[in-house]
Amino acid sequence: MKYIELTVRTTSEASELVADILWDYTEGGVAISDSADVVALQSGKSGIFWDYLDESLQTTGETLVKAFLSPDREPAIPEIMQRIRAAAARAGEFCSFGTLEETKRTIDGDDWIDVWKKHFRPIHLGNIVVVPEWIEYSKKPEEEVVLLDSNMAFGTGEHETTAMCVELMQKYLGKEDVVLDVGCGSGILGIAAAKLGAKQCYLTDVDPVAVSSAEHNALKNGVAQRVTVKQSDLVGDVSMVADLLLANITAEILCRLAPAVPAHLRAGGTVILSGIIRERLGLVKESFAAQGLTLLECRQKGEWYALVYKGGVK
Repeated sequence: MKYIELTVRTTSEASELVADILWDYTEGGVAISDSADVVALQSGKSGIFWDYLDESLQTTGETLVKAFLSPDREPAIPEIMQRIRAAAARAGEFCSFGTLEETKRTIDGDDWIDVWKKHFRPIHLGNIVVVPEWIEYSKKPEEEVVLLDSNMAFGTGEHETTAMCVELMQKYLGKEDVVLDVGCGSGILGIAAAKLGAKQCYLTDVDPVAVSSAEHNALKNGVAQRVTVKQSDLVGDVSMVADLLLANITAEILCRLAPAVPAHLRAGGTVILSGIIRERLGLVKESFAAQGLTLLECRQKGEWYALVYKGGVK
């Protein structure tokens, strides 16, 4: 079978949003090639050292997001690009999407999905191990395994923002806590919370594909009875009050979310935020400080930041 390889040139900060849209149109996979990763490899800051790096791989400052579409999906490319440009317009000055130049080519792809699957391996994040569902994994006694579907919405544990949220959750989550995950994507955060002992987890996402993916993954992990997924913008009509609120989305959306947080957070509850670049860090801090929340921790991985806040007494 042949595939249409659609490549969109964007920025590191917008790559996840672009990839999330592309996932709606492909069963062949989405790949992100970030020049920032090449810089990290060359500098040794990644913690990984290569003794060879192809000179043809240029560090242009751009990020390439590739989707592999079945040929019958080619007519949808204008619709895809329209959605991406609309997302860029909504983000405005808060998140640069770069040139959004698109290119496409036809490639042989009889074994593409198998090659794509080989890229993913179990990811260890503290006591949580994120495992693609097609891989057999024998967990250690202290570990909790989160299985994710092969055709998933954003959120695999590979990205720094997701990794920081999972790691911080293990520090602040209490047994029997109620958790609210806003912008849940694949459901990885809420499912991990349920695996770690949360009493109930409420997940929201504006994207119906993400909602379907999160529901599927919750069922796959045996936690569906404690995980409720709703399609909603931010917290929407979710009336519950959480001990722990999670949000791994862009800085602009986090700022929109901030005023709603106190009404959905128990007294003394914890908020974990990520998806924040350095240029937007101050903006997010101001928005959440204005809600009377106290900053407990600021963590950085690569170019991304995560923040932990404590709610006040009501």
